[in-house]
Amino acid sequence: MALCKETGSGCLSWGLLLLLWVALGSKVCHGGTATQAPQLTVNETAAYFLGEIYAHIANDCWSNFSEMMKNVTGVQLCEWSVISRPYSILRYCLEGWADKINYSYPNAVAEKYIFQSHHTYFFNCTLERPMYFDPPEDVLLAMIITPICLIPFLVALVVWRSKDGKMQS
Repeated sequence: MALCKETGSGCLSWGLLLLLWVALGSKVCHGGTATQAPQLTVNETAAYFLGEIYAHIANDCWSNFSEMMKNVTGVQLCEWSVISRPYSILRYCLEGWADKINYSYPNAVAEKYIFQSHHTYFFNCTLERPMYFDPPEDVLLAMIITPICLIPFLVALVVWRSKDGKMQS
């Protein structure tokens, strides 16, 4: 299943689409007796096979990601500096191939592999940093009112000192 010559459009060759369409039509025959084949348009057939092609490519992206994650020890699984590269490569692979074959992204297949990565490798990661919460209301009120009350006092102090009349050097 070769992509047409790299033109930046990521399109499939018409011959391949025709071959895939014929293959789909042959799948509706059971035991040598033809049944009424559903009438699929070329666009529906192409979309179906693009989905199949993308699922195969996404599986290859996952295999590559799994291979890279074999080098990561259990202690390092939650360190972003260690796992960011393999994780980003997985995401770029899924997104890049979707763009190349003109398949929508995000999609269910890519989402499946992203969730699978979290479930397989990152399920036990917790936040090691403490969660910060707002202070109690009385402390928050004091932190807000204090600068508000200080501003008029400081303005009055500056005005009073500037009326002294002595030039300071």
